[in-house]
Amino acid sequence: MSDIVKSIVCFGDSNTHGYNSKTGGRFTRQERWPGILSTLLGAGYDVHEEGLSGRTTCFEDPLFEGLNGYSYLMPCLLSHEPVDKLIIMLGTNDSKIRFGASPENIARGMERLVQKAIHTPEAWRNGADILIIAPPPIESEYLTTSVAGEMGPDCDRKTRALSPLYQAVAQQNKCGFLDAGSIPGMGMYPYDYMHLSPESHQLLAKTLADIIRNQ
Repeated sequence: MSDIVKSIVCFGDSNTHGYNSKTGGRFTRQERWPGILSTLLGAGYDVHEEGLSGRTTCFEDPLFEGLNGYSYLMPCLLSHEPVDKLIIMLGTNDSKIRFGASPENIARGMERLVQKAIHTPEAWRNGADILIIAPPPIESEYLTTSVAGEMGPDCDRKTRALSPLYQAVAQQNKCGFLDAGSIPGMGMYPYDYMHLSPESHQLLAKTLADIIRNQ
């Protein structure tokens, strides 16, 4: 049995950070999917949470600094090297009206991230191992909540369109792929319909644990 502890980086937005749309705060480590994943995988894995609310794949936000995932990915990977696996779940924030991005644009942003990770060879223990997650789509009821003005129209349609586009990016770049929206029982918290419920954090973590164990 190997004594190497495998390093997994979970790179995402508020749904990785664990935003609780019921309270406006943050779910505990034990409630967030990276923390649950760490518990499920056990001592042989070191799961690093790298979630940031508002993060995009590659877009600079004119209202807030530091949210461009592309700009931060390299230092993030290098700070955790040697990395054995990178899990990326982004794209929800890219659907905001102020970015004016189509689903195809957002997928190109994901491809840029993947290419950046692949071309940071010094970060990897045994070469790039990347899992792209298409985030669960925003539900149409978001337009009835307080986030409607921030997000703008059409976000539900854009995020529903991401899964096949991300799957194509994964195939072209030899990455793993998971459509989180296809996991049975997955759903958004009914306070803004764009952030994961506690049950969905658990379901995502369990699905990822099975994928990682069966590699």
